[in-house]
Amino acid sequence: MILRIENIGLRLEIGDELLNKLVEKGKSHYPNEFGGFLIGYYADDNRHLHITDMILPQSFKASKYSYERSTNGIEKKLGNYYKETPKKFYVGEWHTHPDNSPVPSITDITAINTIINNPNACIANPVLLIIGYSKTQVAFGFYVWFENKLYRYE
Repeated sequence: MILRIENIGLRLEIGDELLNKLVEKGKSHYPNEFGGFLIGYYADDNRHLHITDMILPQSFKASKYSYERSTNGIEKKLGNYYKETPKKFYVGEWHTHPDNSPVPSITDITAINTIINNPNACIANPVLLIIGYSKTQVAFGFYVWFENKLYRYE
């Protein structure tokens, strides 16, 4: 899947196999929300993001309408991705909205701002993937925080 935000010149690419894996993991926690970390790399122009992998949290709290993950235990996994060629790193977050649409809530936007303002987070433009699903449908919402505004990839 290749998505774009034409007016700011950004592009995102993610494989169907990874998307299917995210949906499967998310649905396995139904009726609660579930999620994790997105891993990838940017092309040389820093405008084309390749999302290649995910890391699942070791601990989390979840309900039908909320999801909070811990970062404990992911440092080694992140380090291993960084050793790959090309170097891969944390690019954002993903989580599900069971029986709902893939539209960010106020809580989702607050979480993105927390990441941006965290001095330990080395990413200026984190990506947010929300997977909204029901028994018969799955919809993806890819978003990026860019220059103090949330944009949706189309």
